[in-house]
Amino acid sequence: MFNLSKVTYISPETVGLLIAAVVIIVVSVLIFIVARIRKCPSDKILVVYGKIGNGKDGQKQSAICLHGGAKFVWPVVQAFQYLDLTPLSIQVDLKSALSRQNIRIDVPSRFTVGISTEQGVMQNAAERLLGLRLSEVQELAKDIIFGQLRLVIAQMEIEEINTDRDKFLEAVSSNVETELKKIGLRLINVNITDINDESGYIEALGKEAAAKAINDAKKTVAEKNRDGSIGEANALREQRIQVANANSLAIAGENKALGDISQSDATRKEIVAESLRRSETAEYIAKAKTKEESYVAEQKAEIARAEREKATLQADVLIKAEIEKEKIVIAAEADAEDTRRRARGEADAIFAKLDAEAKGSYEILTKQAEGFLKLIGAANHNTDAAVKLLIADKLEKLVELQVNAISNIKFDKITVWDSGSKNGESATAGFASSLLKSIPPLNDLFQSAGMKLPNFLGTSTEEGTETKEEVTKTEPVKKVSTKKVTEK
Repeated sequence: MFNLSKVTYISPETVGLLIAAVVIIVVSVLIFIVARIRKCPSDKILVVYGKIGNGKDGQKQSAICLHGGAKFVWPVVQAFQYLDLTPLSIQVDLKSALSRQNIRIDVPSRFTVGISTEQGVMQNAAERLLGLRLSEVQELAKDIIFGQLRLVIAQMEIEEINTDRDKFLEAVSSNVETELKKIGLRLINVNITDINDESGYIEALGKEAAAKAINDAKKTVAEKNRDGSIGEANALREQRIQVANANSLAIAGENKALGDISQSDATRKEIVAESLRRSETAEYIAKAKTKEESYVAEQKAEIARAEREKATLQADVLIKAEIEKEKIVIAAEADAEDTRRRARGEADAIFAKLDAEAKGSYEILTKQAEGFLKLIGAANHNTDAAVKLLIADKLEKLVELQVNAISNIKFDKITVWDSGSKNGESATAGFASSLLKSIPPLNDLFQSAGMKLPNFLGTSTEEGTETKEEVTKTEPVKKVSTKKVTEK
């Protein structure tokens, strides 16, 4: 039997509180779950990062990328951000890109890129672009586009770039798309506005194509005129044949009728004869007229043929002359461009040389000025003492230069006629002594340079005038000595 004494009584108030608590807990859990569910808009990529776990291949993932749908983001251990899929339009004004022919060209273009939604590429975008502004992403993509565009141009010739635009765009799209995928971007559109070159090579190609098109058009017109003349001549030939056949049939019918009339009615022979005469006259006139018309038609055909041949010859000569003229102009422009480049290079070399020499002179003068300022500072800012120091430093050099004034004189041969010694001194010794005396004194050297010898080196004295007595010798020369001094 059921024991009612063991049943615990729960009051209605307690039951209500328990139910309310359970409801509050359930609602709170639902609100928390709903608050942590993040929905991804169609124009964005949801990137969930933090404690993610391993991927399908067993490798650890850095983030989970979703385009569309929703994802529950665990609190504390996970966070999320959005990547904007707004397309970025990038203006790329490529200047002086070197082609395969070493000709520099300008390729202004506009690229449209955006973050890729491809699996795997989105992971690259999450790893390299998360947190960057659109302007920063645009600059990063612009650097990649510049490099790949230069690479494609360097591998192609100008004729391919200018004529086969599809091939050029395909090569650019392939290279740029491959590099952009490495950072999570994709190429949406490429628009090449225009292609120019510094040397005018593309413009010359356009002129050549225009001349060729004009030549082809003139050739087509001449061929059509030829076909028209041939058709006209064929029509005239058919006309002559049909007229001749008709005349022959008419004559045959007339002859038969005349024969029947002559056999049936002899009385009308005169009428028949007259009719025959008239018919023959008409026949001759018709033949003459037919021949005249044929001659006129042939003359017109010959005139048309001559005019056609003249027009063809003129077209060939003029087109060839125009092509040769264009070639001469292009060659002259190329030679002028080479001359301008060489002149510009020589001018730059001369300027660099003169600039280097000027800088060297400036450095020498600057160092000398700094040394002189230090010398004045060492002399306690006494310029006179500084000058004396400079002179004392150069004195040995000055004296050496004075002594060497006659040392470099080379005597091949000197003949001295000596009559003997005078005052205990021979004329030969006096000659050597006079050479040394010819060296100007140090004081005279300073004065000739507009300078004054410092007092610590001595003062100048007034030299007295010495009178020399002339000695008249009445005795004849007793002895003549000849000495040869040779200095090698």
